[in-house]
Amino acid sequence: MKKYCKVIRVIAHTQMRLLRKRQKKAHIMEVQVNGGTVAEKVDWARAHLEKPVPVKDVFTQDEMIDVIGVTKGKGFKGVTSRWHTKKLPRKTHKGLRKVACIGAWHPSRVQFTVARAGQKGYHHRTEINKKIYRVGEGIHMKNGKLVKNNASTEYDLTEKTITPLGGFPHYGIVKSDFLMLKGCVMGPRKRNITLRKSLMIHTKRASLEKINLKFIDTSSKFGHGRFQTRAEKAAFMGPLKKDKVRRAARAVAAAAKAAKKAPKAPKTPKAPKTPKKAVTAK
Repeated sequence: MKKYCKVIRVIAHTQMRLLRKRQKKAHIMEVQVNGGTVAEKVDWARAHLEKPVPVKDVFTQDEMIDVIGVTKGKGFKGVTSRWHTKKLPRKTHKGLRKVACIGAWHPSRVQFTVARAGQKGYHHRTEINKKIYRVGEGIHMKNGKLVKNNASTEYDLTEKTITPLGGFPHYGIVKSDFLMLKGCVMGPRKRNITLRKSLMIHTKRASLEKINLKFIDTSSKFGHGRFQTRAEKAAFMGPLKKDKVRRAARAVAAAAKAAKKAPKAPKTPKAPKTPKKAVTAK
């Protein structure tokens, strides 16, 4: 390979065991190795064989990347929903969510530029120039302590995780390493996406500026969230009825567990039975 090859690619797969998903089969992808000579690429591939490659070793903060994925599927849709054509007047015969004229007599076929009904969504898309705002570490151990403080900043010193109160809707809790991007990403929750180094040479100020986040909102995304952490909510709301019920249930469970583990008292030996005398009738 070092002698004849010009392009070196590695086969990488995702670690499905890190996510609490129903799917267990990993996603497999062929990734091209760039930078350095062919010999250095081969040596790097051999050194990282069967080893995890963390996201912080591939991307850095303030970098512009491309996002590749599949959009949300919407099913079979008409022209009004699919192409946003103008609705016809109310009194139109046989419906108004249609295209009034689909072309001239000749050429005697429908042109590809005419809006028609069909599949909407579930399309492969590539969005370019997404700026990385933060490359965060997941929940990890450091010096024998569990570190969860990955959402605080220099201006907001509150110890909190990137997961909002109640978890991300339709996803859950983020425990592994993560990327924070500016803008949206295609597809629903839990759909895998491909991150790619940008193919453009960036010269604009917006692309080259350094980002220093001042605040990351971790309030609940299920409603009108007001609190950043559970401690803040508990300090404001005070003890709630559900907390008292949970505390009582825990106490009952602990008492039952302690009663099971408690050593049983030794049984006292029974006195030997005296034989009964036979009584004979005269």
